Amino acid sequence: MDTTDMHTTDIDTVIIGAGQAGLATGYHLQRRDVPFVILDAASRVGDNWRRQWDSLRLYSPAQFDSLPGMPFPADRWTFPGKDAVGDYLETYARTFALPMRLETRVQALDRDADGYVVTTNRGRFTCRNVVVATGTFGRTPLVPEVAGALDPTILQLHSSEYRRPSQLNDGPVLVVGASHSGTDIAYELAETHPVILAGRDCGEIPPRLGSPAFRMAFPVLLFAWKHVLTRRSPMRDKLKEELRRHGGPMLRVKRRDLLERGVERVTTRVEESRDGRPVVDGTPRDVATVVWATGFRQVFDWIHLPVLGEDGWPREVRGVVADAPGLFFCGLAFQYSFSSMLMTGVGRDAAFVADRVAARSRTRGKPVASRSAAA
Repeated sequence: MDTTDMHTTDIDTVIIGAGQAGLATGYHLQRRDVPFVILDAASRVGDNWRRQWDSLRLYSPAQFDSLPGMPFPADRWTFPGKDAVGDYLETYARTFALPMRLETRVQALDRDADGYVVTTNRGRFTCRNVVVATGTFGRTPLVPEVAGALDPTILQLHSSEYRRPSQLNDGPVLVVGASHSGTDIAYELAETHPVILAGRDCGEIPPRLGSPAFRMAFPVLLFAWKHVLTRRSPMRDKLKEELRRHGGPMLRVKRRDLLERGVERVTTRVEESRDGRPVVDGTPRDVATVVWATGFRQVFDWIHLPVLGEDGWPREVRGVVADAPGLFFCGLAFQYSFSSMLMTGVGRDAAFVADRVAARSRTRGKPVASRSAAA
């Protein structure tokens, strides 16, 4: 990449990603007087949420969906929809006047003397610290190889492309992946289409969301997710592996709901095709649409530093990368606890990271305001 004529901005800290993790980190850095800028490829804060399927709602009540310093503006025991979450994040950034560069896609992160250079489509940023806050599970859809062998007349959508039932072809639908997103989508589609749901049973949380039993149980669950199921737990390695590589349990939709709506449930994988048709439990199925609710994979190939493990995840402890001083992560699944992937849990992780960023900035002298120069 030719960077000869690129404009360069120098600032203490660059945050990559304007989702909940990036915004919460910005909030805490602002209160620690660390100059920073948040970079995001979207044209509006919150667009990653607005692009989700129409009926998506949070699985946690509004009173537990707040970022640091600003309550979520909804009734306490309601479950905000995806547009409401996007609007909340946008209002959050505006309320605290967080310095933002939107429509700025990060292309590379490299070492630069004792700091870093972040290359984007709109210039370069040199900085002492970088916080990578690009999301819990990454945004690169993970689709099995068998997808390429299916008949082209079968409509195929990843769950990130699914919006509403009217998108689909008439006729039977195969939903692959039975975590909470896959079961939600299968249940919605079963109202208008015959549906097969394939994938291992990830379990379910028994209380009905919003029910009296749920209202009693959720605070207890949340305490466990924040303070018991942490990286200090003897089960930490198993928990981290499960959260980062497999789907979570069914939350809003239960097994009984799927049965009552006529969803055919198959717990085997979909790994082969026959005559262009997906083979489900040993039998080729005539389906008109396949929805791949098979998750995402983290792709950090733009980080040109030896900080990734064999599993593709960064080698970090609570977001701090020992191998690259000044490089931090926020918003990773199980960054510290089970709650790290929830809006209610990201604030603690962001505060921890912000403390480390501020400490590093102080040891190198008082942070200076951002400045620009021709490269």
